[in-house]
Amino acid sequence: MTGFLATIARRRGATALRALAIVGLTTSLGGCYSQHVSQEAAYPNDYRERHPITLKERDRTVEIFLGRNRGGLSPGQRADVLSFAQLWRREATSGIIVDVPHGGPTDHAAADSMREVQSILAASGVPRNAVYVRSYNPSGASLASIKINYTKLSAEAGPCGLWPHDLGPSFDKTYLENHSYWNLGCAHQRNLAAMIDNPADLVQPRGETPAYSARRSVAIDKYRKGENPAGAYDGYDKGKISDIGK
Repeated sequence: MTGFLATIARRRGATALRALAIVGLTTSLGGCYSQHVSQEAAYPNDYRERHPITLKERDRTVEIFLGRNRGGLSPGQRADVLSFAQLWRREATSGIIVDVPHGGPTDHAAADSMREVQSILAASGVPRNAVYVRSYNPSGASLASIKINYTKLSAEAGPCGLWPHDLGPSFDKTYLENHSYWNLGCAHQRNLAAMIDNPADLVQPRGETPAYSARRSVAIDKYRKGENPAGAYDGYDKGKISDIGK
């Protein structure tokens, strides 16, 4: 009986040792994995991956401030509305929403100004069904205004000015690595996003327009006759050395 119990005890001990070995191996592998993850989690060295340019929708808004004793638009406000309508035709991704103040001393001025706004939009080629007019109650603390807005595609990068690591000597291990600091290249990406004419050009090229067939026909006809397709140039010898010293 004693030998049987001893055999069971030995088996249990061996099982416990195997379990401890498995736990220790799992812990060591987990430590290696966590170390690998921490190394891979460092920010990328390419500034285009650290500060990518993304496409978003943003609002373009024009405010027309109203006075209680004047109706209609001023010359500067007419120019603002006209420019707004021309930009809408080129870059808008939605219709035009017009917020008109209602319920205050500027109701008469708002009605007169709104008639001019609608006439300028119609004369600029904006369809009537693309304009949605709604009213709002202005607060007494601020000057009432007609708000005209639409959404457009916008390219953005950043934000810039973030310094998650010290550039000088420190206990941070990134100081000893030959990597670019986080903020490097952010201003370049942000400026590029601000200067792009059509944000969709960052994703795909524009469609090609048809060739100018009239000019092409003239050049091919000159080539067929043996003439210079570039046209005649009479000043080919004007860059020669002067003959005064001869």
